[in-house]
Amino acid sequence: MDVIYFAWVRERIGLPREVVETRAVTVADLVDELRAREERYAVAFEDVSALRVALDQELATFDAPLAGVREVAFFPPMTGG
Repeated sequence: MDVIYFAWVRERIGLPREVVETRAVTVADLVDELRAREERYAVAFEDVSALRVALDQELATFDAPLAGVREVAFFPPMTGG
């Protein structure tokens, strides 16, 4: 599946996107897999309460299932202005 990183998540990981092979059932499982990869992922996903996630461009929660999902995007909350 394609995993896309925005804003400071991208800066901490050092990639805008990547293709990830995963056995994760939920977004939270995917985050756990990514954290275990390298320190930069652990730092980026240290506080998931500071992140939002979209599955196939639809806002979702971290307990959302990944079955059939083609794209996961992680980003900080949007602010108005």
